Amino acid sequence: MYLSTSRASDIAGDTPAPKGPLRAVPGTVFALGLVSLVTDVSAEMVTAVLPLYLMAGLGMSPLAFGALDGLHQGATAVLRLVGGRIADRTRRRKLVAGTGYALSAACKAALLFVATPWSVAAVLAADRTGKGLRTAPRDALISLSVPPGEQGRAFGVHRALDTAGALLGPLAAFGILWMAVDGYEAVFTVSCCIAVLGVLLLALFVREAPAPAPAPARPPLRPVRTLLRLPGLRQLCLTAAALGLFTVGDAFLYLLLQRRLELSAAFFPLLPVGTAAVFLLAALPVGRLADRLGRRRVFLCGHVLLLGSCLLLLAPVPAGALLVAGVLAPLGLFYAATDGVLMAAAGPLLPAELRTTGLAVLQTAQALARFAGSLLFGAAWTLWGPGRALGLAAAGLLLSLTAVAVFGGTRAQRSS
Repeated sequence: MYLSTSRASDIAGDTPAPKGPLRAVPGTVFALGLVSLVTDVSAEMVTAVLPLYLMAGLGMSPLAFGALDGLHQGATAVLRLVGGRIADRTRRRKLVAGTGYALSAACKAALLFVATPWSVAAVLAADRTGKGLRTAPRDALISLSVPPGEQGRAFGVHRALDTAGALLGPLAAFGILWMAVDGYEAVFTVSCCIAVLGVLLLALFVREAPAPAPAPARPPLRPVRTLLRLPGLRQLCLTAAALGLFTVGDAFLYLLLQRRLELSAAFFPLLPVGTAAVFLLAALPVGRLADRLGRRRVFLCGHVLLLGSCLLLLAPVPAGALLVAGVLAPLGLFYAATDGVLMAAAGPLLPAELRTTGLAVLQTAQALARFAGSLLFGAAWTLWGPGRALGLAAAGLLLSLTAVAVFGGTRAQRSS
């Protein structure tokens, strides 16, 4: 629809118009989705093997792994703001995003030359730096290409394509580990090659929209402070931070599930496949549902599903298919209801000239909270064991959901 009636075809260059439900979004969204698909294949190949590689292969403790898992979130925090501000000031969102993609590709190659837990951690921090640079400009390109009422659909399409890569990445890692003698190095090598392909796709097929009229002569000197004065964005930041503090990382959930199932290391990369499959199927329908029912409401429901996964892992359920489906399916729905939906909720609240910076502010609030949450979870696991750590996280998430639902709803009624 938009591809035939708007300038979206000019933005995407020669990218063919997608068919089916994808036709309802501009070509730039589809092209960025393909870039994310390829990049996520590369990233998830590494992510799928990382917990066992570090804890079983290199002997990293749960506390150290919690710090590293938090570093994945925290390392992106400041860079999200930097990348967002540079992209808004230069109006070169594609260039800033491409720099982030290229840095992550280089880090995949660097994994072949490091062999200690903290040298791996340093490389992964640099990789997350690349993600921090690219995420806000990429999401701003998506947000600026669609009208406010279609934000959820556009982000749903992008996240569905992105998640197709998250589905294929662990499968590729599983196949390599199954066949290769030196499996981890083979995974890192293939991951690097695929990441380079993602950079090439971005350079060749994603074209940025023509720059609008020049910005005012005196733009805000402190854009972050200006943006945080917007009541809607401020409330979204507080909500994302409060819930992010008690969001248990999926790597920890996979480790806990692997222990319950007594799953061998070779099959461990298959656990993220179940989550990615549900995310892939649900991303577009949930995005459309968020456009109709309210993005904040869907975002909160996603965290209720995450709470359900945690509680099921704590329950005396026999290890088997029911436990696997009961943990992985709600986890996939959690990502479908939160990842793109949060950006879709923020986009219409932000002025176009500060769209990238505003999305980066929101992403940073969430990333810092999840960084602190991973540290706390890793420490609790080390001190009291995985069961009690998960119980404390579930209790904290329940309290946060209750507080956000009560106080957030009250503020919304006062402002209406």
